[in-house]
Amino acid sequence: MPRASLLPQLLGGRPAVKAVAMAGVLATTLWSLRCFLNPPQVSREAPQHMEPLLVLVWEWPAQQVPNISGDVCRELYGITGCWVTMERQLLHWADVVVFPHTRLQPSRDSLPKDRPPWQSWVWVSLESPSNTKALAGWNQTFNWVMTYRRDSDIFIPYGKLVPNQSAIVNIPAKTNLVSWVISNYHRTQKRAEVYKNLSRYLHVNIYGKANKKPLCKDCLLPTTSKSKFYLAFENSIHQDYITEKLWRNALMAGTVPVVLGPPRANYEQFVPADSFIHVDDFSSLAELATFLKTMNASRYRQFFAWQRRYSVKLYTDWRERICTICSTYPSLPRGRIYPDLESWFST
Repeated sequence: MPRASLLPQLLGGRPAVKAVAMAGVLATTLWSLRCFLNPPQVSREAPQHMEPLLVLVWEWPAQQVPNISGDVCRELYGITGCWVTMERQLLHWADVVVFPHTRLQPSRDSLPKDRPPWQSWVWVSLESPSNTKALAGWNQTFNWVMTYRRDSDIFIPYGKLVPNQSAIVNIPAKTNLVSWVISNYHRTQKRAEVYKNLSRYLHVNIYGKANKKPLCKDCLLPTTSKSKFYLAFENSIHQDYITEKLWRNALMAGTVPVVLGPPRANYEQFVPADSFIHVDDFSSLAELATFLKTMNASRYRQFFAWQRRYSVKLYTDWRERICTICSTYPSLPRGRIYPDLESWFST
């Protein structure tokens, strides 16, 4: 059924006041959507659609909901034909409905009871399987997944390197050897065990809530940039789970990341092999400590060769991630549904 023919259905059976209010919302939205059909000129490289795509975010993934009024995807990211809304009364008009896992209730009562045949539902998560609970109840529910994993239908990494031919090597002045920012420290985690053993051989400057030395938002990079090396230790080890600990705290700060996470080969699918040090490169933590403490200036500088070709791009705004749905929409599989979401995510 064409979406336009759903207007009577949406208004039918409602009290007069609600119907008038709904008509106002829909009229405003439809007027805005029509404007998409003849948008202002943008870059030819910006994704184009034959008709506006309506993306309904059931609940915003973060605590603070930003301004999503107007043509936000075009204005901020050059993605045309993409209308993002949180107006649930537009459910039966939406092409895509987005459900962040962190906002899903244990039961299905908070979800829509039905969906139009053309509508696709997206499950969204940036957490690792170790920190994602209650997946078993969402089998046979979602058409697409949107995560940090490269094999997701919609891939949303924490960051990436983008080509930058005009970039220069910039290594901030160093005042200490190793630093680590940690908010949630649990002794049972692999990273806690590695830190404990590594600290026997060298001193680590620790910041964050776990050490009662929290850093303000604008203090983090100036602090970690003073260290030659940064412990980019993930809270759990899973395929493609490479977070801001690498992208922001280390690479963007201008320090060399010492990583603990998926295997080296997985990291090399994201960043050059000579841009980081992997804990698994060494037979013991004593050997790793010696490598860090005895590295000469020439060898250290080699870890920054990537800066001549790339810059770090962080993904921190959920609006950009949501707008990505529209740019990938034409290539997304139709008719798919995940029979066992937990099995897919934990593989």
